[in-house]
Amino acid sequence: MPRVYDLSVPDLSGKLAVVTGASDGIGTIIATRLAQAGAEVIMPVRNRDKGDTAAQRIRFAIQGAKVSTRSLDLSSLDSVASLGATLASEGRPINILINNAGVMRPPTRQMTRDGFELQWGTNHLGHFALTLGLLPLLREGRARITHQTSVAARKGAMNWDDLNYEQSYDVMKAYTGSKVAVGLFARELEARSRANGWGISSNLSHPGISPTNLLAAQPAMGRDRIPPERRLIGLLAQIGLAGSPQNAALPALMAATDPDYGGDYFFGPRRTAGGPPVIQEYWAPLRDMDDAHRLWDVSEHLITAHAPH
Repeated sequence: MPRVYDLSVPDLSGKLAVVTGASDGIGTIIATRLAQAGAEVIMPVRNRDKGDTAAQRIRFAIQGAKVSTRSLDLSSLDSVASLGATLASEGRPINILINNAGVMRPPTRQMTRDGFELQWGTNHLGHFALTLGLLPLLREGRARITHQTSVAARKGAMNWDDLNYEQSYDVMKAYTGSKVAVGLFARELEARSRANGWGISSNLSHPGISPTNLLAAQPAMGRDRIPPERRLIGLLAQIGLAGSPQNAALPALMAATDPDYGGDYFFGPRRTAGGPPVIQEYWAPLRDMDDAHRLWDVSEHLITAHAPH
């Protein structure tokens, strides 16, 4: 059995938290812990029925929990803009944003509704557009923003000459590149906040390796069966060689709530696969701030060119 770790979450009463990808897995655990600490939690989800079921379970488990869902498809910039408009109309400052949702290794090259490679468009561009769209509310709430990357980014790289992987598609390189982009965005957001006095903090986390639904059967994405590596991770978790979803949620939770840290920190399990959450050194692909600045400019151009009219 995997060893169980935990951390102390401060009182979050009166805080508003937004957690993407909270309808299952690590995201649900993060949302539950935030609600348990007193935060009001908004769960933007693609599948509203699934999200409402998860929210209902949290309310059942935690007396008085304030949890609600909103509609969000990160693979559609129209949907991202719609959520931003909805939250802006509600007018609540956002104190915590956790960009946790993601897709991994579709069986064939797929596109977002705006014509981006699915992993690049969802994991990075969708969250980039969401964060920028929510920036006024985030600034008002002096928010802590946490971006969820992956151990795959340790040896990943930005494919600057072909970000959309139109010329030579490699599903794993596209995934790792999208997660490198997540890390570079986290760092550039912190740098711009400091330079412009935005008052927000931006951190990065990774969950290690655990048996979540990221590699589960997803017929909507064309994956009808659970791949062998997902089964292997489940077996490794049972004997303590990979993390549990409960442990895997802790680095992002620490990044989002630990009062001892400001911005530009990287949180992850002590071992690559699992362990207690600790501060980590940035991996080599995430150290070049020129790359981070370049990514911001490219991303801003792409989402502006595809902005709803």
